[in-house]
Amino acid sequence: MTTIKNRYDFVFLFDVKDGNPNGDPDFDNMPRTDEETNHGLVTDVCIKRKIRNYVQLLKDLASPYDIFIREGNVLNPLIDKKRNEADGEEEDEKKAVALGRKKMCEQYFDIRTFGAVMSTGEEKAGSDSNEDTTEGAGKDKKSKKKDSKKKIKGLGVVRGPVQMTFARSIDPVDAKSHSVTRCCVTKASDAEDKNNTIGNKNTVSYGLYRMHGFISATDAAKTGFSEEDKDLLFQAIMNAFENDHAAARGEMNPRALIVFKHDSPMGNARAGQLFDLVKVEKKENVEFPRSFSDYTVTIDKAGLPANVEVEELI
Repeated sequence: MTTIKNRYDFVFLFDVKDGNPNGDPDFDNMPRTDEETNHGLVTDVCIKRKIRNYVQLLKDLASPYDIFIREGNVLNPLIDKKRNEADGEEEDEKKAVALGRKKMCEQYFDIRTFGAVMSTGEEKAGSDSNEDTTEGAGKDKKSKKKDSKKKIKGLGVVRGPVQMTFARSIDPVDAKSHSVTRCCVTKASDAEDKNNTIGNKNTVSYGLYRMHGFISATDAAKTGFSEEDKDLLFQAIMNAFENDHAAARGEMNPRALIVFKHDSPMGNARAGQLFDLVKVEKKENVEFPRSFSDYTVTIDKAGLPANVEVEELI
């Protein structure tokens, strides 16, 4: 696979109708919002989870598209296994750690895409050195051995080439909590209780969210993130909600994926300059948006900097 040679920046628009796109466990799973403006928020972690799930379903965890961060995985043994393999091939510790990271990147799509913290293991003592300590006036100095160097289990940290921001709604959202009832009971003694409320469902009536993403060619060279990986990433973003339907999430749909491709690894324009070319505006006479058709999305292609291309994947 060929490592990418170009920098990319992208804008992802998606919406939710009568659902909870990303609940906050600290606030009874209510939809996340900016408390000052009431704009809706969706974390980057939430979208990355959907991307991982799509790749897992599509590739069935086959290397090199295995998924490291997934339900049921116990991470430390996986890290230790690769570290032990690397230790068997390299005597030098630094080279062994680098080789172990390379092996992890080769096997796991999400590591070479988003990066990972792989220094989660314990420490064990390495070489020792002498340290003199004085225990008070009139007492002899005692020599005490103390660990000056420790070998840290694990493989350190991999910085992924793909980074994404929180998604923020274009307009403020109205977050509501709805009581949910049932018509049956679980035991006979409950039949006398007239209160059949069993919980709450939290939703926003409608929200159009905007997320920004960045793909670094320089970081891709370190993890091996390839052209095939980049195409799979965009495919996963476009299909992130298709196999993730749930009653709590209502209707969630991707609405636009606008990709800026630079002509060089370092880039030919600032990301913010490119994002400003994408305008998302509410149509006139629309007070409370309830569908994507209540907005217009435009790209100022005339203002596109030299050596930067733009493509609308959605």
